[in-house]
Amino acid sequence: MTHEPHDKLQSDADTPGDSRLALVSEGPWAGWHHWEPVDDFEEHAGPFYCRPEGDGLVCGFMPEAKNRNGGGNIHGGALMTFADYVLFMSASGIDGSIHGVTLTMNCEFIGAAEPGRLLTGRGEVVRQGFSIVFVRGIIDDDGRPVLTFSATIKKLKKRA
Repeated sequence: MTHEPHDKLQSDADTPGDSRLALVSEGPWAGWHHWEPVDDFEEHAGPFYCRPEGDGLVCGFMPEAKNRNGGGNIHGGALMTFADYVLFMSASGIDGSIHGVTLTMNCEFIGAAEPGRLLTGRGEVVRQGFSIVFVRGIIDDDGRPVLTFSATIKKLKKRA
């Protein structure tokens, strides 16, 4: 049994410091933004994209067969991963200014999602304190709600 604590956060020195949203110029996601360099887990589960919409952002995800559960619908874990992306994009905006970790997330599954249908996610900051950001949002399939969420981000200081 290890004596190492399991609640350590990886230091910024171990992660790329040049992360940003990059505009996609070709293909079906042209005009959307994609996180660069990629977040390996999000890229595996997604990929996910976002673009400006009014005063906020809309996030997009085209689930594939790999995202299905045993019943053929999109797995709840895939939807929650997308919701976590929507959480941070909604709090950060297009400049990706929030650096932190998800502190809590509550999700309500409202409807089934299917592979090959564009899912969009939108969120709003309910309140922002010194170190905590409260966000709520919804993921839908062409206006049909699939999942709602409320979550908090613990802001962390970037190390120099």
